Amino acid sequence: MAELLCNPDRSHLLVVDIQEKLAMAMDEAERAGVYHNAGRLARAAGMLNIPVTVTEQYPQGIGHTAGQVLEQLPETARVLDKTSFSCCGDPGIMDALKSARRPQVIVCGMEAHVCVLQTALRLTQEGFQVFVVEDGICSRAPRNRDNALARMARAGVIVTNAESVMFEWLGECTHPRFKDLLKLIR
Repeated sequence: MAELLCNPDRSHLLVVDIQEKLAMAMDEAERAGVYHNAGRLARAAGMLNIPVTVTEQYPQGIGHTAGQVLEQLPETARVLDKTSFSCCGDPGIMDALKSARRPQVIVCGMEAHVCVLQTALRLTQEGFQVFVVEDGICSRAPRNRDNALARMARAGVIVTNAESVMFEWLGECTHPRFKDLLKLIR
């Protein structure tokens, strides 16, 4: 039976297409929330030695990962280009996820109803346990985001939020990195 909580020893953070030009098409407040929560998750993952993979959809046209997120990434993060909407359509990204040998994939990014949705559904089909961070995703139209969240939940993707993920990674207040992560949460 799959675990119901994010486990730091089994997790891999996947940051999907939070790119400069794409982000500018999002609502300003939604975009800021995604930057904030994806950044917090990336920093927490770095502190806890959780692998981070970042994707960029056709960066020649859409730009690279937004600076507000890029500056939060741990040094070990892998940034990989793709042209397939689903991250699973790119062998390099799938190799990164499979070679980490971590069955839980925590997903945040843009756009919820395109790349995030297709990635989450395909990862589920590939046997990964997928957690999508609802306050770490957005779409240009809120109803598309809401529809994507409903579709993913019906397909068995666990819908969560950034703080829940971080507290689940910690497990208890006696964790040696608790105070460090608490700074990200407050």
